[in-house]
Amino acid sequence: MKTILSFFAFLLAGLSLAWAAPSGEVTHLSGTLSVLKADGSSKLLSVKSQIAEGDVLTTEADSYARIKFVDGAEVVLRPNTRFKVERYRFEEGKPEGDNVFVSLLKGGLRTVTGLIAKRNKDKVAYQTPTATIGIRGTHFGALFCQGDCGELRTAAGDIPANGLHVDVAAGAISLTNNAGSFEFAAGQFAFVPDALRPPELVPPERAIRVTMPSAIATNRGLGDGIGARNSSECSVE
Repeated sequence: MKTILSFFAFLLAGLSLAWAAPSGEVTHLSGTLSVLKADGSSKLLSVKSQIAEGDVLTTEADSYARIKFVDGAEVVLRPNTRFKVERYRFEEGKPEGDNVFVSLLKGGLRTVTGLIAKRNKDKVAYQTPTATIGIRGTHFGALFCQGDCGELRTAAGDIPANGLHVDVAAGAISLTNNAGSFEFAAGQFAFVPDALRPPELVPPERAIRVTMPSAIATNRGLGDGIGARNSSECSVE
């Protein structure tokens, strides 16, 4: 009897995963985007592919992908980026269940937060290798360098240092690691060298801003987009 009950419990768990509502959808894609699923399977994605909790998304070289999540939040992934949807819980009529936790494992992104960040800002977090980014109703870019940003330049023409680079276009963010928690407002740039040292406020001439190609950054016909200053700029400055 115990064996039969265990089998049915396993079956129900599997069905629950299969019937779970998607967390988001690929809306724009230029290049190659793949996913490693929670069950260990992997596949290539296309526009309209669904994204679920546990998915690890990877963009290849020269590839950009834009994801729209169920609460209206959007994320654009740069080339050579790895991004994991740890948790994405949203029901419009149940704000008490809101819970967003995603991880930038490698590379860079630009994001505009959605309804969850507006009504439950403390329930949204972006984890990176050097700090956790907290949300205050926000539009920001993040770039994590680990010896792989040699083709990029700061506004002054320098190669970005290894660590986390963040630019805030609207709202505010907090950066939290073992050194404490610090807030940065719209128009500011920050750099976190590692998980043990505090974030640094970076002057614009030393900063790097994550921007995207217009085909990815702009929703044509809607007039809105994801890019520095909500525009369709096409490079990392």
